[in-house]
Amino acid sequence: MSAIKDMSLKYNLHSWSAQAKINPMVVTKAEGIYFWDEDGKQYKDMSSQLVNLNLGFGNKAVIEAIKDQADKMAFMGPGYAIEIRSQAAKMLVELSGLEGSKIFFTNAGAEANENALKLAKAYTGRWKVFSMYRSYHGSSAGAGSLTGEPRRFSSEPGMPGFIKFDGPYAYRAPKACKFENEAAVTEYYLGLLETQLIGEGPDSIAAIFLETIVGSNGVLIPPAGYMEGVRALCDKFGIMMVCDEVMAGFYRTGTAFAFHNYDIKPDLVSFAKGSTCGYVPLGGVIVSEKIANYFDNHKMFCGLTYSAHPMGCAATVATINEYKRLDVPGNVKVVGKVLGEILEDIAKKHVCVGQVRYIGLFSVIELVKNQATREPIVAYNNDSEGLMGKIGGMLKTEGFSTYTHENMIIVAPPLVITEKELRDAMKVMDKVLDSVDNMVK
Repeated sequence: MSAIKDMSLKYNLHSWSAQAKINPMVVTKAEGIYFWDEDGKQYKDMSSQLVNLNLGFGNKAVIEAIKDQADKMAFMGPGYAIEIRSQAAKMLVELSGLEGSKIFFTNAGAEANENALKLAKAYTGRWKVFSMYRSYHGSSAGAGSLTGEPRRFSSEPGMPGFIKFDGPYAYRAPKACKFENEAAVTEYYLGLLETQLIGEGPDSIAAIFLETIVGSNGVLIPPAGYMEGVRALCDKFGIMMVCDEVMAGFYRTGTAFAFHNYDIKPDLVSFAKGSTCGYVPLGGVIVSEKIANYFDNHKMFCGLTYSAHPMGCAATVATINEYKRLDVPGNVKVVGKVLGEILEDIAKKHVCVGQVRYIGLFSVIELVKNQATREPIVAYNNDSEGLMGKIGGMLKTEGFSTYTHENMIIVAPPLVITEKELRDAMKVMDKVLDSVDNMVK
């Protein structure tokens, strides 16, 4: 065992892990879409680390912006107006297209959702909040209560008022559902939601939280008309629509924010990850004009020591400029089309693949034991034999680094990946899935 790994295991607690069962890789170098271990082996980062490293490793412009801001003013409390803070907020508002909105900065995505919660409750004076099953909004107390998958269980029993609903997932809809078309899927799930809203008492519901595109729980893409339908329900009942764009924002789906794929304007938008590509921590909430105006004469009870940290703001400004300079949306459009074609070929070829879903450079491969019955390759929240970990390990052995969740393999490379790099990487996926086919036959 190397000295670095030994020290890490001795002094660090590693996320989401039984500490005695982990064997962390020692990474010594990273550049572009690649990183290298201490033995010099190269890995393709096909999940953008935690789907945040949109510009890849080593972007010089972002690094220099952080250095320059550190020299100029490494820190200033959030109560002061400084140039980089104002510039970052202005650029984010303009990128969102939500005219008249303002930014409340946080340090990460979970904090963004925590503060979106507080803002929605304060504005409406209501206390209940809806969020989807199979969603992830963070692991802190409020964000963990919003989360609709097993990572919330350690936060329970949580605060009262958090209600879960079934979002659209036609592939795993009840067997009695026989959808003729996409419109039928939308009608079914909007009907479920409205019935539940009425059952909970709309006058008590402050907000509906949605990952605009569900991320780690399966890259679940809303059917046509669904997001517009949720917007209409929110308008009907005076409920705030909150789009969690922590993972899907900043061109991951091809548009600046994922909600731009739909004809909606959310009341609140949480963001993080791609705002700085992980180079330094920064997140926030885009607060619509009507909510921002409310706090002109009502005290806003949100505050963080490191809110709008100068170096985070500098990284955000540089990152947004790099998205434009590198024509990231153009690259996502071209290479994302190639990714979709590769995934469709993989779905046709491999018996272990139940479904592939993709938008931009955001995709998932859902693994099954049986394509006809759609039985997942591991039971929900019960991978007792660690099979998905083994599959992820097989990929990593071949130099393909990503993560798995439930019966899903995430494929979400840096947005600067080239077509050649993508094709080379997906050959590894194809090879490993041959082995998974043999497991399920």
